[in-house]
Amino acid sequence: MLARAARGTGALLLKGSVQACARPPRRASSGLPRNTVVLFVPQQEAWVVERMGRFHRILEPGLNILIPVLDRIRYVQSLKEIVINVPEQSAVTLDNVTLQIDGVLYLRIMDPYKASYGVEDPEYAVTQLAQTTMRSELGKLSLDKVFRERESLNASIVDAINQAADCWGIRCLRYEIKDIHVPPRVKESMQMQVEAERRKRATVLESEGTRESAINVAEGKKQAQILASEAEKAEQINQAAGEASAVLAKAKAKAEAIRILAAALTQHNGDAAASLTVAEQYVSAFSKLAKDSNTILLPSNPGDVTSMVAQAMGVYGALTKGPGPEAQDSVSSRSSRDARSTDASLDEELDRVKLS
Repeated sequence: MLARAARGTGALLLKGSVQACARPPRRASSGLPRNTVVLFVPQQEAWVVERMGRFHRILEPGLNILIPVLDRIRYVQSLKEIVINVPEQSAVTLDNVTLQIDGVLYLRIMDPYKASYGVEDPEYAVTQLAQTTMRSELGKLSLDKVFRERESLNASIVDAINQAADCWGIRCLRYEIKDIHVPPRVKESMQMQVEAERRKRATVLESEGTRESAINVAEGKKQAQILASEAEKAEQINQAAGEASAVLAKAKAKAEAIRILAAALTQHNGDAAASLTVAEQYVSAFSKLAKDSNTILLPSNPGDVTSMVAQAMGVYGALTKGPGPEAQDSVSSRSSRDARSTDASLDEELDRVKLS
């Protein structure tokens, strides 16, 4: 008898321990208080009272009175915001990368009746729902989008939990991903990708800098050529204006000199002065003979300065006074004589060249 009772007691203890291990711990804010007729409910707590095994009412914060034996406090729910750590779990992304992810869940009980009678353990149910929703949402994203779209991933998980937990009287306020653990080989490949992307950006920036430098140099050369051409144009304009001014000044000076010379020739002894000037110019020109070329033409009497001056003055007189009959005869006879003498001197020179 004693052995059978011991075996029965051991079986009951083993069954109780297995049930305790299989069932997750249930959270109660302040335990289950006893019915002492007069009760004081703390703020931000809801006490669910059953009368004879059926739901009776929810005690509000403050003073409450219950009937002994008939009324029993069955559930105590906290109305504060509850923080739950979601355990680390593995999830496979869209591009078949296995990740280890954990998070934090923030929720609040909105309806104590539903939270008490709608689900056995609301916190455990929400935790499991968060894990399954996390796996399903990660399966829709690639690895790169998991890191870039963490905010949208959290919002999707919150929406999915709220849709499922509405009948439990629980509202999920937010969900935050704490850590994302990537396999070592994937992490190495990501680092290599980041380094390649950085080298690419550096190469692009260097090429853009070279291009900007070449553009600036070409623009500078263009502006320099434009400025140089404008400077050359201004120089040519100034030079032409200077030459024009010089020619005009020379013409004015020459006109003034001719005017003064004409006025001087009309005065007394003007012819003598003109003869002197002609004689000086003849002597100066005669001294420069045979300096630039070997071939020269000489009159028959190049040493007779007086005849040359008289001939020049005769031409000048004919031009100023107008040729009369006698003057024309004398000029024609003189010019024919000079032509004959010039021809004779040229013939003699040619004979001398032939003999030599």
